Amino acid sequence: MLAHSARIMLRAGAAVVLLAAPALVFAQPTPVGAWRTVDDKTGKPRSIVRIYEENGRIFGRVEASLNPQTAGRVCDQCKDERKGQPIVGMVIIRGIRKAGDEFGGGDILDPDNGTIYRCKMRLLENGKKLLVRGYIGISLLGRSQTWTREP
Repeated sequence: MLAHSARIMLRAGAAVVLLAAPALVFAQPTPVGAWRTVDDKTGKPRSIVRIYEENGRIFGRVEASLNPQTAGRVCDQCKDERKGQPIVGMVIIRGIRKAGDEFGGGDILDPDNGTIYRCKMRLLENGKKLLVRGYIGISLLGRSQTWTREP
């Protein structure tokens, strides 16, 4: 009798695994998580940005500065409610939503110059890298950075 119930439980467990397998195979990576950014001028690691989802939209907050000289900076050049606020802890990516294979429709702040750009993102290398493009007007007028996912 014990062997019979063990077989039933084994079959039930196998059925659950088989039913869940397609969902795991087709699961798409998301940009949610921690990302290492790079300084455009030096190419050195600059900060850690934590990307999170809230009400179906994607946001990004500067979680840490990787440069001790800029760790305590505030956004002097910002022109909105972020003016004078510490950059570490600041939300710099706002309102992004999924659009096919990309994410877009929101904006990104460059705290160095206070400029707010339209933003789109695309995951690369199975979600290990994130191509972030900030632009004004059309996507051709902007710049891109490739961020690396933190473990």
